[in-house]
Amino acid sequence: MSLPTFASLHRRRGAFFIALCVIAAAVLPACSPVKVLNGLVPTDTYRFQGGIAYGQAPRQLLDMYQPLPVTQPAQGARPLVVFFYGGTWTTGDRAGYRFVGEALAARGAVVVVPDYGLSPAFTYPAFVRDSALAVKWALDNAARLGADPKQVFVMGHSSGGYNTAMVALDERWLGEVGASPKQLAGWIGLAGPYDFLPIGDPQAQVAFNWPDTPPDSQPLAHVTPASPRALLMAASKDDLVYPDRNTGQMATALRAAGVPVHVRLFDNLSHVTLIGAFARPIQWLGGPVLPPVMEFLGLASVLSHKGAR
Repeated sequence: MSLPTFASLHRRRGAFFIALCVIAAAVLPACSPVKVLNGLVPTDTYRFQGGIAYGQAPRQLLDMYQPLPVTQPAQGARPLVVFFYGGTWTTGDRAGYRFVGEALAARGAVVVVPDYGLSPAFTYPAFVRDSALAVKWALDNAARLGADPKQVFVMGHSSGGYNTAMVALDERWLGEVGASPKQLAGWIGLAGPYDFLPIGDPQAQVAFNWPDTPPDSQPLAHVTPASPRALLMAASKDDLVYPDRNTGQMATALRAAGVPVHVRLFDNLSHVTLIGAFARPIQWLGGPVLPPVMEFLGLASVLSHKGAR
């Protein structure tokens, strides 16, 4: 085995420093981890279009990331991913997740990152309705964007994982806008809360009008044999959204209903770094975070392309 070169050691030291900065930013209020990540993300690996309206409300806007030709998979096989960010339904904006859009678009997926109504101005089910409307927009526009309309996926982290699960499992919300979960090729939950009554978090209490939160607000209540297949990922030691209660119970319910589900738990990641590990500068931090997502999307072969590394 050859010894590492000076250049490779320098790159590793640089990546380690970046990881430390991101981790520190995640715990220091004065710092912004997403600004650190987005500032280091390439801008030449995708086409970007921002501020596209999917509805009439001020926050019903989305950003779109399209693959460049060099990373295109076979004709007609390109998936479209609608990604919902987290923030306890209280904070967040689409611009902060360019690192997620780049990670997926550079590997052949069309990516849509919507904003949605946030608490306290908007409470359940407003943000779920916004999410469903954004997914309806994606379904309607997939072919125009160069994606396969039969390969539309929803994906979300933390509270965005909740939005994702509700759109994928509870047929009410897509049904309201003239669509159906049956049109989805699958859903990806990253440390999502799927069963969290009674609500203890003060911000979530406001977002869900606790204690008047309806029991059917919980994604776990909507698993059926018709539910789309799922990929569930979480940090095994997540102390914000407990993986046993949420990811574990959801996986058990899906399997009991006969729905295909893949589960990946990561011992070396936290609630925050689970999503941070999608960023190109620190993808090594989380180990195999991207590969299971790419495989689920049908893009595993693109990972080996020299332009997608």
